[in-house]
Amino acid sequence: MPATNTTPLSTQQLRAHVDRLPRYLLGHYPTPLEFCPKLSAALAGPRIYIKRDDCTGLAFGGNKTRHNEFLIADALRLGADLLVWGAGVQSNNCRQTAAACARAGLDIHLVLGRGGPAAEPDQIQGNLLLDYLVGAYVDIVEEAIGIELDGRIARETEAHRARGRKVYGWDKHVCKPLAAVSYALCVAEIMEQSGALGFTPHALYVSSAGSTGAGVVLAQKALGLDCRVKCVAPIQWPWDTQADMGEIADKAGRLIGLELGLGKSDVEVSFDSIGPGYGKLSDAGIEAIELTARTEGILLDPMYSGKAMAGLITDIRAGKFQPTDSVVFIHTGGTPALFAYSDKIAAKMHPRRLPAV
Repeated sequence: MPATNTTPLSTQQLRAHVDRLPRYLLGHYPTPLEFCPKLSAALAGPRIYIKRDDCTGLAFGGNKTRHNEFLIADALRLGADLLVWGAGVQSNNCRQTAAACARAGLDIHLVLGRGGPAAEPDQIQGNLLLDYLVGAYVDIVEEAIGIELDGRIARETEAHRARGRKVYGWDKHVCKPLAAVSYALCVAEIMEQSGALGFTPHALYVSSAGSTGAGVVLAQKALGLDCRVKCVAPIQWPWDTQADMGEIADKAGRLIGLELGLGKSDVEVSFDSIGPGYGKLSDAGIEAIELTARTEGILLDPMYSGKAMAGLITDIRAGKFQPTDSVVFIHTGGTPALFAYSDKIAAKMHPRRLPAV
């Protein structure tokens, strides 16, 4: 039985708990924690730091590199020779998972849902291009991500098993808590880095409606952090996202021997920055991408980190922070998607023009 966690752990104690699980190293750690003075000044708000998990190193990096260290290790432990995985056509998850499989010597079949019939050929750009480059077997299907696509992935998994393959398939009850454990380690890095820089975060912001945010909440509770954790959702799932994330966080804690009693009330999720919908650009997201790029030279993506930064900007402009506060924004990666949406982004940008001489 997991030990009841009655007192906050140190970061080293938390790492020791995580070390109970097998791990297949993929990333470059610790990722940088960068102060953004010009972005902070432009918003006249708190001191903004960005945790550069776009720099995890695997196939353009991102948060799924951390996830896959535990998922790939689990697949290898079970003797798998094939992963069956899926999400949207421009999935950052699938791009990084395919690259992780290439590193580990595993085959991967990606089942990518576009959410309906194709009006024109799928553009081989951005994440999809990288899926092909790292050797994934790719099927683009009409199912929408979520329950429909999960069903299709399950059917493909069983078909491969019937042919004799040893398949590690998507099982949310197994995969989500394992992935969440990785973000407890990310928060441990943040707390060690912020301590070395002489500040304590007042808030952590992250794009998540699943495992990444659940892992941050797990670390918040395990380390006894006073700072606020706000998850900015990129999608509205057809289930109770807060309850789901609370359950994921609690199961992740149990996996590493911690009884934390986490649930829905421990999770703060905002759906206010989704914009027109998942996979669709938002004006606020484009503004956030432009502002961050033009003040700090840091690139965000249009579906996840850009919208999450828009959520932080909204809260800053609403006066939710003091100028002396320090906020850490966890950059979850996703920059290859900039190229897949290039025409639509360009149409919404505000290009600069030199004044006439």
